[in-house]
Amino acid sequence: MPNNALTWRPHDVQGGPTCLIIEDSHFDHKMMTRVIDRAQSNVVIKLATTLRAARMQLASEDISMIFLDNNLPDGTGVEFALNLATDPKLNHIPIIMVSDWPTPFMWDKADKAGVMSVIKKSEFTVPFVRMALRATTRKLRKAG
Repeated sequence: MPNNALTWRPHDVQGGPTCLIIEDSHFDHKMMTRVIDRAQSNVVIKLATTLRAARMQLASEDISMIFLDNNLPDGTGVEFALNLATDPKLNHIPIIMVSDWPTPFMWDKADKAGVMSVIKKSEFTVPFVRMALRATTRKLRKAG
């Protein structure tokens, strides 16, 4: 299986939310996984390095939250978020865009897509992720 087609790493945990990290940088995958692990230990983490791989994950997995980079090999994260917003099967999934350099243009499109938050990668911290996961868990409990 080619690395850019589908990359994922499930944890040996059950019962927690399942987060999909869509990011093409191995370094950022590791950083984000480490932060999520520290924020909440029962999170199942799936990884995708391309939007195509992310679509495959979304078609086959029950995803609770998406952490999405904007610059990916096969498109932009913000356009992907806009597409998800129009899909009745997927538009309920909270999305947090995590970008090196969020631009006003990206913020505007992310807002139109209903993205939960847009942050710099340097702001991807344990307190931020903990807050986002708690909000998602509360939303899942209300829906379920």
